[in-house]
Amino acid sequence: MHLSCRDAMPQTSSAPNSPQQNGPTQQGRLDLIEVLYRRYGAASADSLSMRWKYWRKKYLWKLVVGSATLTKRLLDIVVAVVMLILLFPLFLGVAIAIKLTDRGPILFWQSRVGQWGHEFPFPKFRSMVTNAEALKDKLLAMNDHQNGVTFKMKKDPRITWIGRIIRKASIDELPQLWCVLNGQMSLVGPRPPVPREVALYTLRDRRRLDVKPGLTCIWQVSGRGDIPFPQQVELDVQYIESQSLWLDIVLLLKTAPAILIGKGAY
Repeated sequence: MHLSCRDAMPQTSSAPNSPQQNGPTQQGRLDLIEVLYRRYGAASADSLSMRWKYWRKKYLWKLVVGSATLTKRLLDIVVAVVMLILLFPLFLGVAIAIKLTDRGPILFWQSRVGQWGHEFPFPKFRSMVTNAEALKDKLLAMNDHQNGVTFKMKKDPRITWIGRIIRKASIDELPQLWCVLNGQMSLVGPRPPVPREVALYTLRDRRRLDVKPGLTCIWQVSGRGDIPFPQQVELDVQYIESQSLWLDIVLLLKTAPAILIGKGAY
């Protein structure tokens, strides 16, 4: 039987100075508790069942997400180890060529921003002159990405002759396999930005930092440097909202042809 709020409240006197004016009397409280018990006590079994369904769905979802994360991590480790072993002769040849070019360091280390804003050391085969960072401020006016967030220059004078070769084939990015192996990066994910760029991010742009950065991503296989920054963000958010193991495999398979074509690589 349905009880209204009026039915649930015990009827008491409304005379002046009555205790009811300041709330129900002690007996009124007891009567109200009894009414509430009769109304909801019988539903305790249903409430327990509902709670069980809630917890079951919650932990099943955690199991599914956890399994996908574990599978992605295992794929990262296996592929990174295999590639580091197979590409060692290439690494050695590139290292020798860089060293003979100007006697400078083989690797260029830079601080990049990863998942949830954590910075980490980011290695690349050095493709520019040793004072490239100092020269960058003088070249900002020639930025091909006029939005001012990312810096891309098609004919960057800082790039060495060996640098142009390894950048065209994305060989300069291969040392980042080490970052994949140690868990700072993944094979697939938004490319990690430098802190200088993140400082200019809008709230929507920061969505890129919700997942681990990757060696390759959607816009990397769709035009690389030719993709303007706003569209890069849009594609990265699209990946984050629809990521799956199958999508990662598809993007990895598309990466090799994109490198061979070389569109947007500069």
